[in-house]
Amino acid sequence: MPGAIQSIERAAAVLRLLGGAGRPLALAELAAALDLPRPTVHGIVRTLREEGLVEQDSSTSLYSPGPGLRRLGDGWDRHDLRSRAMNWADALAGSSGCAVYLGVPAGRAVSLVHHVFRPDGSPQRLRTNTEQPLHATAWGKCLLAFAPVATPALRDLELHRYTRRTTTTVTALETQLAGARRRGCATDVGEFEAGVGGAAVPLRTGGGLAVAALGIAGPVEELFGAGGEPRPRLVEQLTAAGREISAFLGAAR
Repeated sequence: MPGAIQSIERAAAVLRLLGGAGRPLALAELAAALDLPRPTVHGIVRTLREEGLVEQDSSTSLYSPGPGLRRLGDGWDRHDLRSRAMNWADALAGSSGCAVYLGVPAGRAVSLVHHVFRPDGSPQRLRTNTEQPLHATAWGKCLLAFAPVATPALRDLELHRYTRRTTTTVTALETQLAGARRRGCATDVGEFEAGVGGAAVPLRTGGGLAVAALGIAGPVEELFGAGGEPRPRLVEQLTAAGREISAFLGAAR
């Protein structure tokens, strides 16, 4: 049986020390308490600081527990997530010509925390703060594929039929999710709204944890080619935006 991972044990010890001290601690105090060289402890606290689990006072250089610890049980605040992603979402709508959605897990649904209208001036209804089904939308399937711990098991979903294209069996949905994981992008071809399709990629924080889905939506014939695959140009734009937002989220932790 493999033994414990020493670096994780040391990081946990640092967090316990900071959490139990009742005051900020200096690097020298942490190193003495752990009986480790200062450079070793500095590397640990620097990494924890980058993940938002430790913060350092700029004037005293003392360390204390970071805001990321308070978010461990709650995930990202939806308003914070929206504010950090909206500039890229707005730019993606402009470059792709598609509507853009940002969705997070909400029980058996995906909650839309941001919606950018298609820039074509057509009549559209704001979907921010609404919920949509996980199994019938690209952003919902993206969360099922890449954030399975934060979403229900497939057998616990109500696979309601919304259009003739909606997937209504666990086996078929499993196949779609496997395809999404293989190509890094989930899709729906008019499964929630007839004639309206979507594609979505996961947004990840430090360590690779998927916390949200970034999606584009538009007429099926504009998003997909004859073979049912999303058009490469749109996937490239979506993936690039997702990568930029993920990098920013990771840095913010």
